[in-house]
Amino acid sequence: MTENMKKAVSMLNEQALPLAAVKGNETITSRERGVKPLLELIDDGKPLEGYSAADKVVGAAAAYLYVLLDVKELYAGVISRRAVEVMERYGISIEYDTLAEAIINRSGTGFCPMETAVSQAVSPENALELIRAKLKELSGR
Repeated sequence: MTENMKKAVSMLNEQALPLAAVKGNETITSRERGVKPLLELIDDGKPLEGYSAADKVVGAAAAYLYVLLDVKELYAGVISRRAVEVMERYGISIEYDTLAEAIINRSGTGFCPMETAVSQAVSPENALELIRAKLKELSGR
């Protein structure tokens, strides 16, 4: 585990953050859950090129967003099998504690809607479109 990754994981655990990214002395953190902080980074034009990121839960949707953000390496507390496949396909180094078949929704009644939304994605860009469409549908707009 690189020094940047160790620092990101430490921040994730010690500060109870859902997301922490480290590149040398630069850090990016968020208390937002799900794909929201990753979408905000994309929308703000803030790539994570060269960053080591640590995330509590990574499904396929988040994995595609990390690819778009150009993260160097990723640690996940829990990661879905499909997310591992995405990360490996795009050459992003990953470490994780728990491998799950899929990410379950917050109410525990089925699959995460974002995981389902990207099930047929053919590229990170396509996944981003599918994620935005699903968020729009869920918000009722």
